[in-house]
Amino acid sequence: MSNWSIDAGVICFSGVLDRFTVPDLWASLSSWKPTEKGYLVDLSRVERVDSAGMVMLIHLLEHAKTENCHIMLSFVPKDLGTLFRLSNVDKLLAKHIQN
Repeated sequence: MSNWSIDAGVICFSGVLDRFTVPDLWASLSSWKPTEKGYLVDLSRVERVDSAGMVMLIHLLEHAKTENCHIMLSFVPKDLGTLFRLSNVDKLLAKHIQN
């Protein structure tokens, strides 16, 4: 199970971001309209992420960009970082990852 919430410029994901949970998450995220110029996406409570979760986060970055909003990913799980590298998107996402 996974969940997301927004509070004071922070988007927090929790649980699992995988091919089973992403469709429902994206259904709600795709209609989200940012009200801030930037958001921090807190991934510290994500238990597991697969390639579907990675793609959803990339789509979220692009969705925000079309709304003139910049997103920074924080507490990126090790397995997600590995997926970024294996997919050769790590350099493209470098400006969106908070160390």
